[in-house]
Amino acid sequence: MDTIEKYRQYVNISMMDKVQPVVIDHARGATVVDTSGKRFIDCFAGISVANAGHCNEKVIHAAKAQMDKLIHCCSYVYYSQPTADLAEKLAQITPGRLQKSFFGNGGAEANEGALRLAKQYTGKTEFISLQASFHGRSYATLSITGNHARKKKAGPYMVGCTYAPTPYCYRCPFEMKLPDCRLKCARALEDIIRFNTWNDVAAFIAEPVMGEGGIITPPDDYFLEVEKILRKHEILLFTDEVQSGFGRTGKMFAIEHYGVEPDIMTMAKGIADGFPLSAFIARPEIADCFKPGDHLSTFGGNPVSCAAAVANIGFFQEENLTGKSAERGKQFMAAFESLKAKHAAIGDVRGKGLMIGIELVADRASKAPAAAMAARVQGICCEEGLLIGLGGVYGNVLRIQPPLVITESQVKDVVGIIDLAIGRA
Repeated sequence: MDTIEKYRQYVNISMMDKVQPVVIDHARGATVVDTSGKRFIDCFAGISVANAGHCNEKVIHAAKAQMDKLIHCCSYVYYSQPTADLAEKLAQITPGRLQKSFFGNGGAEANEGALRLAKQYTGKTEFISLQASFHGRSYATLSITGNHARKKKAGPYMVGCTYAPTPYCYRCPFEMKLPDCRLKCARALEDIIRFNTWNDVAAFIAEPVMGEGGIITPPDDYFLEVEKILRKHEILLFTDEVQSGFGRTGKMFAIEHYGVEPDIMTMAKGIADGFPLSAFIARPEIADCFKPGDHLSTFGGNPVSCAAAVANIGFFQEENLTGKSAERGKQFMAAFESLKAKHAAIGDVRGKGLMIGIELVADRASKAPAAAMAARVQGICCEEGLLIGLGGVYGNVLRIQPPLVITESQVKDVVGIIDLAIGRA
């Protein structure tokens, strides 16, 4: 029985519209190879995880060395050096006064813990997040997720959650344009607090670049405007960097593009280049509000994953991966803008660094989403040796999120395949 048939019989994939027909055997850098020997350029990186490249030698070496010493001890019952080293490193590379980390295993777990921390510190019980947002598939993280497609048939959800308008300039909820709008999507937060809450809001949660929502990139001054309102109402700024962190946008963390300092920040995916690990980090006075018995994770801060993460961050710094992400991102964006001039189906191209979205439409005037076409483009790309993501609230956004080690020549190959696929679809 082959792998795909075993999946059909034994792996629960009923929640997937389609699993890409690729059985991956091995990978290196930005290239994956299937069991038949066919090579693919990977432009999705396992959903923005393998940022330092598949099977990065430095990360693997660090993990193997740690495996020979210790695999598990529960890093909250005993002290673990790799856990301490990683926490110190995160305090050094995260923005502002963020200092103390709690480690978990995945993005949803990090976000759940951060929600509890925000409640505990503020003594408040409500949250505001963004429409079109995605924060995980656990109960609390689905409660703050602003997209019914991810939440259907699993409610009722946690009370005290409301949603602010998305800073989605291509599909502005107010049908306005910059700069005439004067960032109405940000200013609307004042009315959301006044009319949609009982004035007991602990935190405003936002992805600095919205991944699952369709690589929605807020205007440059969006978070500055939001921050004014949050400070006025003594509400914490909680940024979800699970997908946008670790060089993905051309900065170590995407919020650094916007000139504000988060009070709490979560991270996962790219933190350890494929080893399961997540964290939430906060200012010391916020972090220390947890008291004995308030929180724990059996596998959180696993020594192997933490050793891999320390090596991963070291590789980032040695190779200037954030700078390379910004450089390759500019190369992609220039090429995709040229494709937009060529293909009427491309309604919008947006993103930062190597977190790029190409939104396909049936008609530029109406902006009718072309979801079926996007799925065909993804399929043709796969046939031609290119793996890309697909997402957006309408399912019509091609997601380009390769390992940050992708080469200049690979970028050119990617653009050529996407050009061919859109023309053929």
